[in-house]
Amino acid sequence: MSKNRDLSEIRNIGIMAHIDAGKTTTTERILFYTGIIHRMGEVHDGNAVMDWMAQEKERGITITSAVTTCFWKKKQINIIDTPGHVDFTAEVERSLRILDGAIGIFCAVGGVEPQSETVWHQADRYKVPRIAFINKMDRSGADYEHAIDMINDRLTKNALAVQLPIGQEDKFEGIIDLISMRAVYFDQETMGLKYHTKQIPDELLETAENMRNKLLEHISEYDDLIMEKYLEEKEISEVEIISAIRNSVIKHQFVPVLCGSSLKNKGVQLLLDAINNYLPSPLDIPPAIGTKGDGTEEVLVQPDPKGQFSALAFKVQIDKYVGKLIYVRVYSGSIKRGSSIMNQSTGKKERISRVLQVHSNKKKDILDLEAGDIAALVGPKGIQTGDTLTSDGLDLLLAPITFPDSVISIAIEPKTQADKENLDISLKKLEEEDPTFRVSQHKDTGQTLISGMGELHLEIIIDRLKREFNVKANDGNPQVAYRESIINEVITDGEFIREMNGKGHYAVVKLKLTPLKFDELKPGEKNRFINSIDQEVIPKEFWKAIRNSSLNACLDGPLMSSPIERVRIELIGGKFNEVDSSETAFSIASSIAVNNGLRKAKAVIMEPIMLISIISPEDFVGEIIGDINAKRGRIEHIRNANQKQEITAHVPMSELFGYSTRLRSISQGRADYTMEYLKHEKTPANIQEKILKKVRGY
Repeated sequence: MSKNRDLSEIRNIGIMAHIDAGKTTTTERILFYTGIIHRMGEVHDGNAVMDWMAQEKERGITITSAVTTCFWKKKQINIIDTPGHVDFTAEVERSLRILDGAIGIFCAVGGVEPQSETVWHQADRYKVPRIAFINKMDRSGADYEHAIDMINDRLTKNALAVQLPIGQEDKFEGIIDLISMRAVYFDQETMGLKYHTKQIPDELLETAENMRNKLLEHISEYDDLIMEKYLEEKEISEVEIISAIRNSVIKHQFVPVLCGSSLKNKGVQLLLDAINNYLPSPLDIPPAIGTKGDGTEEVLVQPDPKGQFSALAFKVQIDKYVGKLIYVRVYSGSIKRGSSIMNQSTGKKERISRVLQVHSNKKKDILDLEAGDIAALVGPKGIQTGDTLTSDGLDLLLAPITFPDSVISIAIEPKTQADKENLDISLKKLEEEDPTFRVSQHKDTGQTLISGMGELHLEIIIDRLKREFNVKANDGNPQVAYRESIINEVITDGEFIREMNGKGHYAVVKLKLTPLKFDELKPGEKNRFINSIDQEVIPKEFWKAIRNSSLNACLDGPLMSSPIERVRIELIGGKFNEVDSSETAFSIASSIAVNNGLRKAKAVIMEPIMLISIISPEDFVGEIIGDINAKRGRIEHIRNANQKQEITAHVPMSELFGYSTRLRSISQGRADYTMEYLKHEKTPANIQEKILKKVRGY
């Protein structure tokens, strides 16, 4: 990376959308026009640069977020191309956590599709400024105005066109820029590399002027200079309009809407201009927020390359040639190859042997990283996704990344005893890479269970095990990943008083366990620990051990050994001995107390509830709704979706195995659906009884 860079020249952006809206195709064009690649690959041909995994090439979908860097008109653009399938939503989550801006891509035919809403609201949660790109303007059924109306209706009230298409469907010729008020046409012989501007066609001039006035009226609400000139009917320069749009985008007051056809090489260079003009640099967004190690004091991390080094590890990847790659976003300071860093999440020092600039699956060695950079580190062994990395002596913990629960499990076993070690090592590597992938052992059978976000997620995992890691294994049928909770309050005691090897151990704790509601927990929080005692009851040095042990004891529920969730654990009393008390004794006593309390309380099973979105012709809506009701589902919305109906419902995961086949049968193959994890809910008593009978084998 170059020294003394101007941070205002950097754009860290993500590309996000529903599956098949054109994310990877758009990224491919961006790389071509910025000179990073000299031949464009296509998703449908399996040779797109950003879809480098074998599974991505075969299925024509993005599975893992791919990182690349390019330059456009002296601006450095770091891009993350994210998956569109809900099973890989963790890739979107961790990308949005570290990005400064994003492009939401929408199909001109489908408009706002179900996964578009999901990723948009993920970006809302991280307060990421966005621009919208209506792609596939050349497709039959393309409707620019309807797509914008859907964005305003479902996502934000602040979306407004800054471009106007010249024609639609097979008559899509070019684009009118409402800021310069010029028509832009793209040369197809050079695959859009060359383009030229003309006057706006007469038949579109009035429409363009009306849309430009709407645009100026909207941005004048947030810019006094534009307001003054607009009211006085004075000339407003392009520079002034661009500046006003940029400020309102950064403040989440405006979403500019652009259009084009990435596949037909139209509009992508204007999109690159919009990235430079409207999306923020690291200097434009609020500083990252962290806390001091004890979590008591908030710290603002300014993007200063000369400050102390701080970064967030947002992705871990196991590369068969390089080893463990740690993808980081640097928030402050700089780091050189060969230097040491502190992992604040574990308290351990790590050495950086290599620093890599990444272009999809290709890597280039560089000397150092500075604030604003996104790149990969090689060397550290103990770093996990979400860890905070700093220079030695900096007391800082950045907010971690929260990921959804796994909802589906399958049993997996090696074909021979000789394959067992290879299977265990490979599963550990995959678990390091993917925070939504879990490996566990069934308490009673000893079987290895792997859990993920959906059937496709686990299908990809098993395929990778066989191909990348050469693991020979058998896998079972998918099973629902249940959780447990309690529905009444209990007070429980735990004590560990004994002598072992001539040394005494003494600890007594008293806890109160209380059920919590779903909306009482923070994002990513499973259970909550509260300390209501002072140091006279139990010294402060033992509090951490009590807390950690109490929460860890919730991993094993009393009904079917599933993790316990939504429980408030309050430390309300206890006893200690100045000679014999220790952290170990209090850890054991706390674990005993929680286990006793969970068995005293009335435990219940919770099942994963999925948010399912179905888009279907109107003829089949009645039968689809009847089928959802039969599956214990609850209809949330029914609304128009571009001459079709969109049905959204909450349905238990256990009722959705094989649903794609069922839906094809009902709709004669004309309906489509997506589903994503929503939350776990208490199962009805009759369903819980069936689950327990199955688990206990009678």
